[in-house]
Amino acid sequence: MPSQHLSLNFKLSFLMLSLGFIAFVPVATAESTEDIERIEVLYRQAYRGDIPAQSLPQSITVIDKSLLQDNALTRFQDALDFSASISRQNNGGGLWDSFSLRGFPGNENMPSGYLINGFNGGRGFSGHRDLSNVEYVEILKGPGSALYGRSEPGGTINVVTRKPQKEQEGYLQVSTGRFDQHRVEADYTNGVSDNVAVRINGAVQDYGSFRDYVSSKKQVFTPSIRIDLDDKSALLYEFEYLKQEQLFDRGIVVLNGDFHTVPRSRYLGEPGDGPTEIEATGHQLSYETSLTDDWSFLAGLGYRDSSLNGFSSDAELAKARQSLFDDGETLTRQRRYRDYQAEDTSVRFELSGHLTTAGIVHHLLMGADAYDYDLYTLLSRFRGPKGTYALDIFNPVYGGSLMGTGTAPAPLYENQESQKAWGMYLQDQMDLTQHWKLLLGLRFDDYQQDIQELLKATWSDKSGTQVSPRIGLVYEVNPQLSFYSSYSEGFLPLSGTDYAGNPFEPELSDSYEIGAKFVAAGITGTLAFFDAKKSNILTSDPVNVGFSATLGEATSRGIELDLQGQLTEDLSAQLSYAYLDTQTANDMINLEWGVNVPAGSRLVNIPKHNTSLMLTQLLPLGSVESRLGFKVNHVAKRLGDSVDSSYMLPSHTLVGLSWAADLDQNWKAQLNVDNLFDKFYIHNSYSALWTVPGEPRSYKVSLTYAF
Repeated sequence: MPSQHLSLNFKLSFLMLSLGFIAFVPVATAESTEDIERIEVLYRQAYRGDIPAQSLPQSITVIDKSLLQDNALTRFQDALDFSASISRQNNGGGLWDSFSLRGFPGNENMPSGYLINGFNGGRGFSGHRDLSNVEYVEILKGPGSALYGRSEPGGTINVVTRKPQKEQEGYLQVSTGRFDQHRVEADYTNGVSDNVAVRINGAVQDYGSFRDYVSSKKQVFTPSIRIDLDDKSALLYEFEYLKQEQLFDRGIVVLNGDFHTVPRSRYLGEPGDGPTEIEATGHQLSYETSLTDDWSFLAGLGYRDSSLNGFSSDAELAKARQSLFDDGETLTRQRRYRDYQAEDTSVRFELSGHLTTAGIVHHLLMGADAYDYDLYTLLSRFRGPKGTYALDIFNPVYGGSLMGTGTAPAPLYENQESQKAWGMYLQDQMDLTQHWKLLLGLRFDDYQQDIQELLKATWSDKSGTQVSPRIGLVYEVNPQLSFYSSYSEGFLPLSGTDYAGNPFEPELSDSYEIGAKFVAAGITGTLAFFDAKKSNILTSDPVNVGFSATLGEATSRGIELDLQGQLTEDLSAQLSYAYLDTQTANDMINLEWGVNVPAGSRLVNIPKHNTSLMLTQLLPLGSVESRLGFKVNHVAKRLGDSVDSSYMLPSHTLVGLSWAADLDQNWKAQLNVDNLFDKFYIHNSYSALWTVPGEPRSYKVSLTYAF
């Protein structure tokens, strides 16, 4: 009860602060709203150089701030649904963001990797990435190891945050929705002197759920400051704090292919376990300078620490231990405790610019980076005799056989892992003629990995070097049409060990791609065909849950089409479609599972067809400007269990509507409805006993004061 009072007091305090903020802003911004011209501070991106996106031999999709705001999105994972190349994966009991890109998933027992302003943001346990400080999301498709190093062959996702500006602007937004979902979000930036600008943003949310007993709380705070050292150089510091509390939730059970075995609201964990807590802080310090009109230098230092700890009650996956397969109603569970901690430090230096030799323009990009990543994982488990810790799936009575007995989970594994790596890269894109451009890239990496299994008192290490080449060719017919082809190789060291304590070999990959980029009738588009291969694919170990195992080699071939632009003066559209043919490339027999996974088997949670469509129509209503949005997401059927080819998740098509009205110069009202027709669907699955249902029809109402 005291914690509830504290939470209520915090919300009331934040609400009072918000009201004070609203009262203050009109006076503080009266002068700035009359300005005719705004001055925007521009920022350089790492690993990009001075090559326009249209001239790169690579498919790039950008999800910008306006799309995020029109759809009232708050979670990074939801934003990725607008790219058909991305599929949702097992999300760790609802605690983190997990996805595959171009059909290649990462480690199912870890969050997916991504970058934040070019720094690694996916290693460790940082919960659900919030969108309150996101300017846009870049989806850079194809292997990025020749530049970024240590990346998935499907591509690299880079989150670009909102940066301090010298002109005052900001907003305060309050929203509420179905299932008792409430959120306050704010953003403010201004110049405090001629050479210093600050920005502060963040959010507080308290979300209920359509799932019985399941709720979550999140607090995000992300201030930043930019200092102009002179007219050519600047320092930028960005800080991030996140705290997330959520009840661990594996979803529903599916018996004999019946996805309505239990209601989608049925919670099969244990409310008495309490929330799992995630806490993360991040620091980024960047220095940029223009050496000449043609050359620039970037340097950066990043540090992130994160932790996850809490209890859960999960369905037992081993068939011999699961009572549900005997009587169809008694679910045997395991009680677990997780204590995960991670620290990640990285540094980079980069020089970019262009020069001309023998009539050929060279766009050069060269640099070096390094990281030091420490990961501690403790998983404890109580696993009594069959049926010891059980729940009737049709008439659940919680707080049963284990709760309150003092039975504590015993450590299953306790590992301390350290990864250290450094790399150097060089890329040259040459303008051979007015139409032909050739890109050559090469990266060298050196890595060292040490894993101590503290319970077994064993130690293992792995080290090596890797050279990752990249070559691309672009033919620009004119500024509106270009064709490209590329070949890339990549690698990625893998965290953890299998059940026997053996460290995993690094993933190795190669990818071929051809495509076209075009602009026609106000529509910008990219059409790409790709063929990629990846070794040492990791999947879940259904017998030794919490461990991963290797599936060997997999291939992914596909077609992608991305379009965006104006259909008419008042109607805009964004379409993304992907066809993915992803499968294992070799037979694999796992004696421990007793399962043969033949070549040609599909990979889990990857649909063959995926489509996203967004239409936005301007609708003037008298003196009020408004926008009506219509979105459709279609996901084809997918494999739901990596070692059970008969378990297929059904396809689904979801429709959403949004309406936003600019009530006056400062105030905006918005209504968003998702899953308009209340379709039953499945987000992702680990197995038939850990299957995550999607949210029923929901709505959200928001009121925003912007200046």
